Amino acid sequence: MNNRVIKFSLPAFVLLLLFSSCQRNYIPHQHVLPQPEDTNDKPVSFQDKKTYTLNEVSVSNEFDGARLNGFELINDSIYRVIISPENTPINASSYFAFKLWSPRIQNIELEIFYTEHTHRYWPKLSYDDESWFPIDSTQFDTLKAGNIATLQLEIGPDTLTVAGQELMTSSDNYAWMSSLEKTYPEWIHVNEVGQSREDRPIYCMDIYDQNFQDKPALVIFSRLHPPEVTGYIAMQSFVETLMDSSILSASFRSKYRILVYPMINPDGVDLGHWRHNTGGVDLNRDWSHYRQKEIKAVAYHLTQTVGQSNNDVVLGLDFHSTQEDLYYSFTDNRRSKIYNFKDLWMQGIDESFESYSPDDQPYDLNQPITKAWFLLEFNAESITYEVGDETPRSFVREKARVAAKEMMKLLVLR
Repeated sequence: MNNRVIKFSLPAFVLLLLFSSCQRNYIPHQHVLPQPEDTNDKPVSFQDKKTYTLNEVSVSNEFDGARLNGFELINDSIYRVIISPENTPINASSYFAFKLWSPRIQNIELEIFYTEHTHRYWPKLSYDDESWFPIDSTQFDTLKAGNIATLQLEIGPDTLTVAGQELMTSSDNYAWMSSLEKTYPEWIHVNEVGQSREDRPIYCMDIYDQNFQDKPALVIFSRLHPPEVTGYIAMQSFVETLMDSSILSASFRSKYRILVYPMINPDGVDLGHWRHNTGGVDLNRDWSHYRQKEIKAVAYHLTQTVGQSNNDVVLGLDFHSTQEDLYYSFTDNRRSKIYNFKDLWMQGIDESFESYSPDDQPYDLNQPITKAWFLLEFNAESITYEVGDETPRSFVREKARVAAKEMMKLLVLR
């Protein structure tokens, strides 16, 4: 009787072993880099969400993406908003966003006073948070001090939003992803891969046809740093180009799996942070030990996803913003599995524009950033795609479209 039990149980045991091997856990490695950074939690100061009113002038931070820490009356005609970062030390990404109104139309002088660092972003104005326009140069200066920007504004019953960059919050990101998923349901699959420290969802747009097994993969990151909106706009245009109806895009999608993580720091975005998450950490310094919840969620999801489907990550692109358009790549001593891609890609972008040439700034492995992680984790080519804070938005989108096309031309033939 016992022999019969063993005889019939053995195949089931073998099947269990086979199933377990198919469900193998793929986890990201820890990496040692020359310039490590402490990414343990640090204290963060949160804004008091409120509406201030002085002399019939109201200012508010009660909306997602706001950054306003105080409101003062300097004298009868000059008002001051106080702007402070979430914690220090911090990068000089002096972001601000607030709403202004008054029961009557009036002209006011408004100072933006930074408790840390100096003014960075040219103020953008909007009456509906959809259409934005830069403040006129005759109505804005930083002549009083580097940490004070002075604006001349006309305000009234219609609420005016004043911000360092256009508002593109986590709800806007979800709406964009959902719209693409509805337009391309056979290709785009939006998945929640984890949650932020404040339980905001972190999403991946997984783009593939029915047969994604064993395909090479392209990975795209964005919004690790909250105010870097121009990089986010470029990422959107890049992804939308991958999804267009051209023969090139269709051929690329049939050959590659595309994984897009468009907003990795949703807490920082919605809370108007200058740089960090709610753990007080620069998430683009945590790609070694994965101490922060957001990075752990993305790193583990990506390695598990491509590992289980045998997808070979060949290229990782991380979209950011800085003072000017440039690309951070690796020096020639670092050879990825598509080592010659970068130079050919830059050449293709260069030849597409008469008055623009890509500014490639290669440097070696240093900090635990995404660029290093893609190379060390997957031996993938990795490039940080930086967009200028004030680069015209039409050019941001056009350059991203060209960059996507030139990338596809190279990789579809691989």
